[in-house]
Amino acid sequence: MSPAGGMTAAALFGDIAADYLGRPGVAYGRIWHNDGLKVNEKIFAMVVHDQLVVKVPAAEAAELVAAGSGTLFEPRPGRAMREWVSVAAIDPSRWRQLVADAFAYGSALTRKRR
Repeated sequence: MSPAGGMTAAALFGDIAADYLGRPGVAYGRIWHNDGLKVNEKIFAMVVHDQLVVKVPAAEAAELVAAGSGTLFEPRPGRAMREWVSVAAIDPSRWRQLVADAFAYGSALTRKRR
């Protein structure tokens, strides 16, 4: 449970993910044993160990870390990923904005590769 109205990280992420289903190229499902979202087959957001993990531009990730709002995501200890941020605090409005940022970034990246 969390302070966000008693909502768990998984439940909040499920609610947020529902807003993206039906958009072109978006898929929701299991990613690395976690629930996550993809756009055009590229992961942009997921929940790992009750934390939101999003892919954002490296500069935005650095700002979030510097502000103390998150940490660089490490899929394995000692292997920080510069464009991936883990956010522990369950805050519905903040999570929605971060997922929106991640979706926009992921969409832009996949458009460039086509």
